[in-house]
Amino acid sequence: MAKLRDPDGGCPWDLEQTFATIAPYTVEEAYEVADAIERNDLPELKEELGDLLLQVVFHARMAEEQGAFDLKDVAAAISDKMIRRHPHVFGDHAYEDLSAQVAGWEQLKAQERQAKAKIGVLDDVPTGLPALTRAVKLTKRAARVGFDWPTATEVLAKLREETEEIAVEIEAGDMAKARQELGDILFVCANLARKLDVDPEDALRATNAKFTRRFAFVEAGLAERGKTPDQSDLAEMDALWNDAKAAEKA
Repeated sequence: MAKLRDPDGGCPWDLEQTFATIAPYTVEEAYEVADAIERNDLPELKEELGDLLLQVVFHARMAEEQGAFDLKDVAAAISDKMIRRHPHVFGDHAYEDLSAQVAGWEQLKAQERQAKAKIGVLDDVPTGLPALTRAVKLTKRAARVGFDWPTATEVLAKLREETEEIAVEIEAGDMAKARQELGDILFVCANLARKLDVDPEDALRATNAKFTRRFAFVEAGLAERGKTPDQSDLAEMDALWNDAKAAEKA
């Protein structure tokens, strides 16, 4: 990376990059790692982990050029953090059970937030997270201090309330308010997922895959009739969609 970023003979593209321009690639590579894991493709996972590691090296090199830190500092920082957060492994502290260990972990993280002058419960929940993931983290943090519905039943009732509210705004033609209500619905869905111990991103990925699979069935069915989707209509495609659902249940 030092060679790639060398003004004397380095790569013009690499030299132009900044933390901000590289950040989207970092996120993309993390998703590609997750995709390889989802598909249980270990050879691909090896390659994608390498791509993700390159992102770490890239950011560390740019920081080193600014005199901020280097790759060794990054490795040392995460090593120190893991040692600090595992006193039962690297020290002589003992937890009674897993629940006590989790509580201890959260207490240590809270102390770290205070040291960084991030005292608020939600202060250090990253804004760059996918929105559903961040919603889960926000509600999880709030729940730790008692701001939470007792059970999933109450969250589901709240979801029904929000769907009624968006229906009112759609009927009134107020799309600005409908947008706000849609955000509320998605937030409540994320909270419901947390209460059900379901990762909403995983759940939505599974549904995306199901939609893709069923729509491919529709396309195949139309192709057998010498048609493409734009030559069909909703009634015909919906019938094929129902056939796809039935085939999956068979």
